[in-house]
Amino acid sequence: MVMKVSLQLKLGQQLTMTPQLQQAIRLLQLSTLDLQQEIQEALDSNPMLEIQEESELSHTDKKENNTQQEDKTQETNSSEQASTTDTHESEVDEWSSDTIPNDLPVDTAWDDIYPNNAPASSGPAPDDENSDFETRNSTGETLSSHLLDQLSLITMSDRDRLIALSIIDSVNLEGYLSNSLEELLEGLYDENDEDPVELDEIQQVLKRVQNFDPAGVCARDLPECLLLQLRQLPADTPWLPQSKLVINHYLNLLGTRDYAQIMRRSRLKENDLKEVISLIQTLNPKPGEEIASAEAVYIVPDVIVKKTNGRWRVELNPEIAPKIRVNNNYASFIKRADSSNDNTFMKDQLQEAKWFIKSLLSRNETLLKVSSKIVEYQQGFLDYGDEAMKPLILHDIALAVDMHESTISRVTTQKYMHTPRGIFELKYFFSSHVSTSSGGECSSTAIRAIIKKLIAAENPKKPLSDSKIADLLKEQGVKVARRTIAKYREAMIIPPSNERKRLV
Repeated sequence: MVMKVSLQLKLGQQLTMTPQLQQAIRLLQLSTLDLQQEIQEALDSNPMLEIQEESELSHTDKKENNTQQEDKTQETNSSEQASTTDTHESEVDEWSSDTIPNDLPVDTAWDDIYPNNAPASSGPAPDDENSDFETRNSTGETLSSHLLDQLSLITMSDRDRLIALSIIDSVNLEGYLSNSLEELLEGLYDENDEDPVELDEIQQVLKRVQNFDPAGVCARDLPECLLLQLRQLPADTPWLPQSKLVINHYLNLLGTRDYAQIMRRSRLKENDLKEVISLIQTLNPKPGEEIASAEAVYIVPDVIVKKTNGRWRVELNPEIAPKIRVNNNYASFIKRADSSNDNTFMKDQLQEAKWFIKSLLSRNETLLKVSSKIVEYQQGFLDYGDEAMKPLILHDIALAVDMHESTISRVTTQKYMHTPRGIFELKYFFSSHVSTSSGGECSSTAIRAIIKKLIAAENPKKPLSDSKIADLLKEQGVKVARRTIAKYREAMIIPPSNERKRLV
């Protein structure tokens, strides 16, 4: 067998991403809070970056900043784009020499060329004047701690206090006992105890704990929870005895809204039953949720939409990120002909700082461009509400701004727009379409708004079924299947017609 050696030349194309492009894409998909953290880490690790304080702006800088702010404001019929970040690149252009490359080699990692020698950020110092003391130190009150605080204020024997602690440990987040009294008794059993705890002792302690705040806590089931709340009302509360009667004997019928059966069995008239139901609806079926605290989630809008002189204008929120610039004091230490390790390190840090600022500029410009085009498409929503929302998909915006759909998806994820109608995620403005009988299109968001409007105006005694809603939409020229109506209704957390029925 003879081996033949030959040389072949092949031409091909391969898509590679430079480190700068990778960084720009990563910043583009970050939410506002993640971006702020990313900027802070860059400030901590790169000495060439600094925050530009407002008090440090010179008269010239303020004039330039105001000019940039005006250029940032976008009209829906304008294609001009700008950014809120003040880069001061003109101050560092003199340091961009041939020794600092404009682009990194492709197929390389950032740290392969510019290793990060600065220590990683460990978070703000405890005495940082900008840190939120309350947020860092507040743990929030739990239902268990709330009940224990009340237990410490009452006089009780050690034996009863031990039983009360066992009861409180058994309370779930909704305020109900998660264990039966027999299970609590089993947990308190001690074979070495000469006088073991008995079931009636647990019942007596339970009655005392059930008087704790919030009303209805430590109940074993829903009827007991509601009755505990009624017992804490004044004795002269109107319809109190009738409400106890309905809860004790007809709560299941009340849940299925079988009002005719309740009136027949309880001998209550319709107006009387209406008053009873009104009183029962003031009670809380999950009293523990009044105390259980959840961590607050704050949304910071990325763009702000305002109507000025009859036209909608879009601008970036100046509060989403601090204004950063290159530290000119450190940049002035760089020497062109010096090849020492310190000078090379400063050159690398300067180039990394410039790339980071450019990536921020690119992110802001893309976000503003996409947001402006969304507002241009959805002016009807801003003027008239959800029912005027137009069908819109990512492909439409991608064509309008000459970008890829994946880029539009990154821009609109976890980015929020502040409008006179509220704060919405950019994804909210995209929806599928349904054809109308006239040949037009209606967005799914508009259909949901119409369904919600029809249900709000329905007769509570005879609520609209999904089929009836589909017929009403068909009369308006929108053909939607009954199962689609059910899907939209469930998405809006609206119960079916049999659960919406009530007395008026």
